[in-house]
Amino acid sequence: MLQVHNLYKSYGSATVLAGISFVINDGEHVGLIGPNGAGKTTLLRCIVDQEQPDAGTVTRAPQDLVIGYLPQAAAAMNDMTVAASLAAAQAPLLAAEAALQQTTEALGSTDDLDTALAAYAEALEHFEALGGYEREHRAAAIANGLGLGDLDPGLPVAVLSGGQKTRLGLATLLLQEPDLLVLDEPTNHLDTLALEWLEGFVQGYRGGVLVVSHDRAFLDRTVTRTLYLDLQSRTIRSYPGNYSAFAAARAAERERQGAAWQDQQLYVAAVEADIGRIKGDAQKVQAGPKRGRDYYGGVSSKLAKQAKARERKLERYLQSAERVEKPRSQWELKLDFGPPPQSGRAVLRIEELAFGYPDAPLLFHDLTLDVQYGERIALVGPNGAGKTTLLRLIEGRLEPAAGQIRLGTNVRIGVLAQEHETLDIRRTVLATVLHERAMSETEARNFLHFFLFAGDSVHLEVGACSLGERSRLQLAVLVLRGCNLLLLDEPLNHLDIESREHFEDALNAFEGTVIAVAHDRAFLRSFAERVVEVRDGQARVLEGPYRESNKT
Repeated sequence: MLQVHNLYKSYGSATVLAGISFVINDGEHVGLIGPNGAGKTTLLRCIVDQEQPDAGTVTRAPQDLVIGYLPQAAAAMNDMTVAASLAAAQAPLLAAEAALQQTTEALGSTDDLDTALAAYAEALEHFEALGGYEREHRAAAIANGLGLGDLDPGLPVAVLSGGQKTRLGLATLLLQEPDLLVLDEPTNHLDTLALEWLEGFVQGYRGGVLVVSHDRAFLDRTVTRTLYLDLQSRTIRSYPGNYSAFAAARAAERERQGAAWQDQQLYVAAVEADIGRIKGDAQKVQAGPKRGRDYYGGVSSKLAKQAKARERKLERYLQSAERVEKPRSQWELKLDFGPPPQSGRAVLRIEELAFGYPDAPLLFHDLTLDVQYGERIALVGPNGAGKTTLLRLIEGRLEPAAGQIRLGTNVRIGVLAQEHETLDIRRTVLATVLHERAMSETEARNFLHFFLFAGDSVHLEVGACSLGERSRLQLAVLVLRGCNLLLLDEPLNHLDIESREHFEDALNAFEGTVIAVAHDRAFLRSFAERVVEVRDGQARVLEGPYRESNKT
């Protein structure tokens, strides 16, 4: 279906892809993962001819293979309505349906029935070849599954939210039913119900799929092979199985490499000690009695040559392909929230809470919740149900329509906002950190290094930072503030898989209380001790950890 051979791509002196080769077979579903900045999107753009590689080839089989591409930032069809954009994706089917309708009407008004019947049969065959009425049903299922069913069809695409535009772009792509789906972060902006629907769609898709995703549960359920793009070597490796199989294989590789490297170090140390012993023996012989010096000198020379030969052999080994590299320490987020300031056991009391925006129904009402020190609570529910609003009410940025919210003694709130609105976009990264705590510039740079900011990147204005960089900067600010109640709104957005796992480890080490909005089911399963589900004007407290039966 698709063969990528020896692909190279550089921007200036920076190599992004180095000798990338892999094959996707007909109907195969493949995941592409790797750290942020490893070149995943660049590779996809080379595959779909939106960028040209410096060397190498991308071969389609057959040559007319249709590839459907969903970019990470989907280009909006701003000059179209929702209905028009969906219709454009089905243009061949709609044209075939119109032709079928035309030939059907001709049957009742023609004098040449044989010719009309032949035209009707041809139109019907073409319509059914494109999927026919079954495809029309499929189109409705796609729109509803992605949460687009309630959108006004006449609504201009330009006024949709970023999440709605992403879902509309995904819907138009799926409606085209290409031979190979190439998806770059398709789960962005999807709530869990839409995400689970997409999982089912991809699982049942008969064509090939190449998907970039940081959602571990999604990858576990949709791919049968995993490609890993390495940030350091800029090369790619293929692993059989889904993400969990890949993670287990990588862990086993690192364990084997670590053990082999330790064995190598012991071998090198033993050889070097032996060389040192031989050299010492040579010096002792050389310093032997004057009588017979020629004899002892010859022995000393032979020992010295033996030591030199062993040194050369060791050097060749250490420069050969047999040498085992020391396992690399990945440059990941280093989050140490430190011990939070102490508060009482009762951190938060929500009583009979209700809220709605002006001229709109209540988002939720009659919510009562007691939060104790150290608890982990997940807020789940469909997009737009009011999860972020509830966080803002707890923070004090919004006033409830009814009920009350009381914080416990010495509670210090830290907020990680989904849209990064807590950051001043006019400040630089360095100035943001210095504004939070008095320290030298060197200390600030060293601190920012833990959050993957190095060199000139500390002088970037926040407004010029990528979304992932802004997320990391928000985390740095929370660390500096020493909070004991963290309000996290989609904290894993824009983090790669390794950074997501590291973030989870940091939260596990945090002694304070955490309330988080999240759709990442792997995170929810490991994080949540209690769940608050916000849906259909209600907010329900569900005791116990997150389970996927808590449909969101």
